[in-house]
Amino acid sequence: MAKYEQIADALRQSIRAGQLGPGERLPAEDKLAARYRTSVPTLQRALSELVAEGLIDRRHGVGTFVRTPRRRVERSNERHQWEKDRVRRSEAERSRTGSTEHDTGLEASDLAFHAEYREAEADEDLASVFGVPVGTRLLERIYRTNCREEDAPFALVHSYLVHDVVAANPDLLDAAHEPWPGGTQNQLYTIGVELDRIEERITARPPTVEEAEALGLKKGVSVIVLRKICTDTDDRVVEVSDVTLCGDRTELVFTTPLKRW
Repeated sequence: MAKYEQIADALRQSIRAGQLGPGERLPAEDKLAARYRTSVPTLQRALSELVAEGLIDRRHGVGTFVRTPRRRVERSNERHQWEKDRVRRSEAERSRTGSTEHDTGLEASDLAFHAEYREAEADEDLASVFGVPVGTRLLERIYRTNCREEDAPFALVHSYLVHDVVAANPDLLDAAHEPWPGGTQNQLYTIGVELDRIEERITARPPTVEEAEALGLKKGVSVIVLRKICTDTDDRVVEVSDVTLCGDRTELVFTTPLKRW
């Protein structure tokens, strides 16, 4: 193991063991180099490794600090049944919590929510998934939710609905009604739509510059890209969502019940 890797590992273990706590400032680089009997460039290389892993932050002109862990997100496939079970409950019950609270363990008061609605046209990709002609009018909903103690959202969400379908309830076209108690499944319920199944397709890739900035990602952290396709009981695709998740704070959990012999 190279010297810089040994130093990085020693610091990593100190952070994980709690010997260096969140927000704690590390000694100056020359002092750390002396402690580990190495050169400053070697020490800097070790620190760069920890920056890439999201364990420390280096603030120009200020110092190097142990990074405060961001709120973790556990996204399970069981969340969809949880959402459906709430669809026909009272508004008061639906208002108490939502899917983000379910995934993070936070309360609604801990979260800052933003929604933007706009019209869009189905490109070849979305037209193929929805089974509609290219150019069909869609309603695009853009969602951003973050912990009030953090600046970056948990995910970047673009949700698409066929405009003429949801126009049956004008309230569904107005972002002023967000956050909607019960989420999309309840919105669809108001126009007589019941979901039969949800398919999620997941890939990973490096973030774009815009995604890295919006999600507050450190260099070297990938994004998880999830496409959610919702199909109703008439075998019609009614919603498509493209969700970009942070690779350093998101755990995807899949539970598959198996039939017994």
